[in-house]
Amino acid sequence: LLKQKADSFDEPDSACQKRTGKKRVLKEGNTREGAAINGNGNTVKSKSANKISNCSAKDHPPLVNPKPESTAMDKNSNGTKKDGTGCKEKKKNGNIEKEQGDIKHKRRKAEQHVEQQPKEADIWFDDVDPKDIEAAIGPEAAKVARRNLGLETGRSKESVEQVLVKEKASEGLTRAVAMDCEMVGVGPKGEDSIVARVSIVNQFGKCVYDKYVKPTEEVTDYRTAVSGIRPENIKTGEDFKIVQKEVADILNGRILVGHALHNDLKVLFLDHPKKKIRDTQKYKPFRQRVKNARPSLKLLCERLLNVQVQTSEHCSIQDAQAAMRLYTLEKKRWEAAVKDKSKSK
Repeated sequence: LLKQKADSFDEPDSACQKRTGKKRVLKEGNTREGAAINGNGNTVKSKSANKISNCSAKDHPPLVNPKPESTAMDKNSNGTKKDGTGCKEKKKNGNIEKEQGDIKHKRRKAEQHVEQQPKEADIWFDDVDPKDIEAAIGPEAAKVARRNLGLETGRSKESVEQVLVKEKASEGLTRAVAMDCEMVGVGPKGEDSIVARVSIVNQFGKCVYDKYVKPTEEVTDYRTAVSGIRPENIKTGEDFKIVQKEVADILNGRILVGHALHNDLKVLFLDHPKKKIRDTQKYKPFRQRVKNARPSLKLLCERLLNVQVQTSEHCSIQDAQAAMRLYTLEKKRWEAAVKDKSKSK
């Protein structure tokens, strides 16, 4: 090294003759620096690099700056280390860059995904069914819509049953019972209805009667999508006359609760005293609350009980339970209104 230093001071012009550009100076510095490393076996910074920088700084300050020297050192550390570790470092650097690129890509993708989610302020429509919103936009939008309408954002079957049925309650007959019938179509186009199933629950929602009814006419439309009735259900059903008598005995002297009960009584060919009928479709406070002259049982349950019924095929037991739960919700007021009406008459 001392010899190189002495030579460089003796011949200052030889090292600085070629000043055509930064690249050539860097190359010269690298070769000399590499020779110093190979000769001694230690990674020591050679004086030739300092000589080049000093010489060029004196004669031509604009051509040489700290940046080329640092790049030369970087090249030395990455590419000319002993035992060939520079390649490994380059590979590592390449892997790091790839990982950083993947992270950026994932972050960009996540940001796009977040942007696609609708904000609560964007979902303002009130008259659209949340199911339609779910089909068109997605479940998150449907949840927001249900929340805005004051509906529950999704209950399981177990929780619906918990709302409609009182646990650890009597399973026998009570002073009030609720009834619902499922019907099938008869006639040329299946427009006429006959009873296919009768279900009765007590005041606590416990089922006290549930039977399929053998058809008295040829069925032309089973209405399975709505009624849930299939041919095998009613083939082995009970005889209509027996069902009619059993239902009449249960209803005798009791308050009958239901939704649109005139249809159920019609297909059973039964009658019931008007003062003992509690029809959830005709109860004025319910109609006023949901702002509908003929509200469906599904609508009443969604608005007043925060539960969803009749989501697919109807179940006469569940419909009877829902009607009874609506009745018990307003039982005191309802019965008081009936008494006041009978007194005024």
